[in-house]
Amino acid sequence: MAYKIVDTCINCGACASECPVNAISQGDTQFDIDAAACIDCGNCANVCPVGAPVQD
Repeated sequence: MAYKIVDTCINCGACASECPVNAISQGDTQFDIDAAACIDCGNCANVCPVGAPVQD
């Protein structure tokens, strides 16, 4: 099950730097996760200070 980033995202970028497959990119208002590329490792959720990445 892929992760997605919810509205609590504060655009800090911590998640993007931890993604081993570069599935996270800066969107218009917050970071976004490409569900097709996500390998469900949870690294993004583990480093997020506000818990924005959640399993979809």
